[in-house]
Amino acid sequence: MKKVLIALDYGPTARKIAETGYAMAKSMNAEITLIHVTTDAIYYSSRSYSPVLGLDAFNNAGILETTPIEVVKKAAQDYLEQMKQHLGDTAISSVVEEGDTGDGILEAAKALKADVIVMGTHSRRGLSKILLGSVAEKVLRHSTTPLFIIPVKTTENQ
Repeated sequence: MKKVLIALDYGPTARKIAETGYAMAKSMNAEITLIHVTTDAIYYSSRSYSPVLGLDAFNNAGILETTPIEVVKKAAQDYLEQMKQHLGDTAISSVVEEGDTGDGILEAAKALKADVIVMGTHSRRGLSKILLGSVAEKVLRHSTTPLFIIPVKTTENQ
């Protein structure tokens, strides 16, 4: 395997996913690309930066404003740059896509000719899964690229 695509969201488990995917890629001496897909121009009120995770986890305040997509994409790129710094590897590349998260990951994997996609799953069930969907499940169903899925749990879904 020569190319590893690591998909990251702004969740509190993104750091674990990045670190695990990075370790796997380095063990294979593979090229690494981090990806974040912006789903739309509407983001939540908490847009302050943490030193490692980038944007804070979304809070329960709800949607307060619409942010221009250029600002959202710039914040996503800054976030991926911070994650690269955290991993300590300037050779990592990054890409920000716009649109449906699952489709964005699949399209990037194809365009980059990735040998494996690394991503997390929040193990949502019931109403949460119906309302929020499952990006990991969508990628799994439609991918022709092998997946390395990291199960992560937060206090909200334990």
